[in-house]
Amino acid sequence: MSKDFQTPEKVIYVCTGSKCKKKGGKENGKALRELIKDMGLKGRVEVVKTECTDRCDFAPVMCFQPDNYWMHHTTEHMAKQAFKDHILNNPDNPA
Repeated sequence: MSKDFQTPEKVIYVCTGSKCKKKGGKENGKALRELIKDMGLKGRVEVVKTECTDRCDFAPVMCFQPDNYWMHHTTEHMAKQAFKDHILNNPDNPA
């Protein structure tokens, strides 16, 4: 375990509450963690599972920070596209 507490440059919050989890939230988080690893962004970009965002009617929900970009009814394809748009191709917030 690392002794240094590192603050990531970007965070993706993925709801894994019961409805979001059933509708693909867990798989979305896994796919994003794989992208982070494949792109060599571990430590700079982090996926954080949240228990519930209280937006169950819009499941699965996720949010990209620091852009404050919220997504709803998110498919894995949509999550990967948002990763490209908000993590890889964002000139205002380069990862």
